[in-house]
Amino acid sequence: MIFLNQISSATALIFPVKEICDKAKALGLITIVDGAHVPGHIDLDLTDLNPDFYTGTAHKWILTPKGSSFLYVKKEFQPMLDPLVVSWGYESDNPSESQFLDYHEQQGTRDISAYLTVPAALQFLQDNDWKSQTQRCKKMILDHYKSFCDLLGTQPICPVTSEFLGQMCSIPIRTEKPLELKEHLFEKYRIEIPIMKIGAHTFIRISLNGYNTEQDLDKLRQALTEIKSTTDLIQ
Repeated sequence: MIFLNQISSATALIFPVKEICDKAKALGLITIVDGAHVPGHIDLDLTDLNPDFYTGTAHKWILTPKGSSFLYVKKEFQPMLDPLVVSWGYESDNPSESQFLDYHEQQGTRDISAYLTVPAALQFLQDNDWKSQTQRCKKMILDHYKSFCDLLGTQPICPVTSEFLGQMCSIPIRTEKPLELKEHLFEKYRIEIPIMKIGAHTFIRISLNGYNTEQDLDKLRQALTEIKSTTDLIQ
């Protein structure tokens, strides 16, 4: 079994999931793909990707409320999954043609409001030519990634191309106080941005959507420059 991200949250890297799924299939391995950052961010075609399990969210890049996620499971693997909550669909008195859907959708206490927003969110993206917005954001990431690395005295973690980066990028940052730095950026500059550790490495992750502008990046750049010169939060 292979479990992997299609886009890593901490590093923001896009992985070659199609090639990995194809190779896994040839080796007789099951693939489980975490695609939380994919819908509305990069193209997603589950038929072409051909994973065995795939989960994604609409509340990140499609702008719906939290909790509007989806789970895709190939039919041959659906009997493997029991629900986390046993409810009306479990051993149903009125079963549908799919035990998988009965088990996982027919839960009496679930609030489905977030799911019901998805069609309106998709229509909003279409009405506002969101593909052009996402392309603008992706270009900003490619245009500015190296300059932020230069500011922080670090190097890009990947080739700065659309093969590896979408609408976000993670920049290595030297700090012994990631939580304090994150709080300082918010409290003094009103900048909300993740700063995450992976092993010995720490990254500050820039994420851009249609509501972001070059001015947002300028504000972050100015804040980091000031913090670097006036505090010990950045080495």
